[in-house]
Amino acid sequence: MTRIGVPTAARGGLDDVVGEHFGRVPTYTLFDSETRQVNVVANTSEHLGGQGLPADILADLEIEVLLCRDAGRRALRILADHDIEVFLGVTGTVGDAIAAWEGRTLSRASEADACQQHAFHDREKHEE
Repeated sequence: MTRIGVPTAARGGLDDVVGEHFGRVPTYTLFDSETRQVNVVANTSEHLGGQGLPADILADLEIEVLLCRDAGRRALRILADHDIEVFLGVTGTVGDAIAAWEGRTLSRASEADACQQHAFHDREKHEE
């Protein structure tokens, strides 16, 4: 069994769109590869006025794999510290992302793949 997390734009489950910004999405869609169960949780991180970093929150949810479009270096380091495998460049729906992961068509991310716009909360480099 693998517990997968996908940053998402809403509460659409497998049909929801993969969110553009890992830490700033409103929700994370969780998927259990064994039971095929889907659960959507709110992003309660400091990016959205809550507490904690998104990577730590996902670790607390016992995510083992993260499928996302982009993530900054700091997030990738924290995720690696929690032994969470990250796959970047994921687009489409959550269902598409999971199918790509299950089909082994995604490559594991490295720090060199990090989104430079998100590095170390440098707001001047990242405009929304």
